Amino acid sequence: MTGHDDGLPNDPEGVRLMIHALVDGELDAAAALAVERRIAADPRLAAEHARILALRGAVSRLPRPDVSDAFRARIAAIGMASTEQPATAEAAEPQRGTPSALPGLIAGAGVGQRREAGTRPSLARRSPRASRFGSFDWRAMAASIMISAVLASGATQWVMFNGAEDGLAAAVASGHRRSLLAASPIDIVSSDRHTVKPWLDARIGVSPPAPDLAQEGFALIGGRVEVISGRPVPALVYRHREHLITLVAEPQQGGKTTQPEDLSSGGFSMVHWSDGAFSYWAISDMERPELDDFVARFRKAAV
Repeated sequence: MTGHDDGLPNDPEGVRLMIHALVDGELDAAAALAVERRIAADPRLAAEHARILALRGAVSRLPRPDVSDAFRARIAAIGMASTEQPATAEAAEPQRGTPSALPGLIAGAGVGQRREAGTRPSLARRSPRASRFGSFDWRAMAASIMISAVLASGATQWVMFNGAEDGLAAAVASGHRRSLLAASPIDIVSSDRHTVKPWLDARIGVSPPAPDLAQEGFALIGGRVEVISGRPVPALVYRHREHLITLVAEPQQGGKTTQPEDLSSGGFSMVHWSDGAFSYWAISDMERPELDDFVARFRKAAV
């Protein structure tokens, strides 16, 4: 990987960890912007970012199991046992210099006998650290591993059946978020569809319908080229009051018409549908009913 002067690590593993931190919301504004710029400039990082978002979304959508009160009580008991045992073990240890109560080990032999055998008195007593380690409750760890395995297997199955569609949705969401952090969310600034459509067509050879919805509260302000699954696709940008709407339109060959489907996640409202010629993803940070209104008006005007 080539060097950068943005303060981020240049090794692949370091950058991957920064992407995880970005998804988890652990970066400040400057670091988040630097990572977003790296993602925008490198398709491999964009794909990794989309993969992480897809897996995160898959796990968040898994149905939560109905845990019984008895099971909760058992888990709570395990936790109490793991925290109480170290204190009990330390309290039960003999104080330095006092006779041990263990039969046949120390009480049955004098101090002189132990020294003659070459054994130091201090070695006969475990340190508090050793006591705490020895009292570790492996049942708690086993329970944790079991729960993690169930969640992981469920997430893997979800991604296997829904990975393709969810991956596209995650890539669209990633592109929208990057556009909000960029200096400008659009590559071609124009409210005229007769300017936006030829601009897109000249660069990627395709342009979707771009109806003017300004009179209905959704003004076309321009467009840009997005990269979804390694392919350039057109994206239109509309404004509704202080909100921006990204409308990604992926061309289809012999596609079928589908009704709008809610894919909202991670603080964004997202709707997906198809008209046979294009598969659309509309995403914004405004409320879902407002986005539904935009989708309905766009579909009606694009016929």
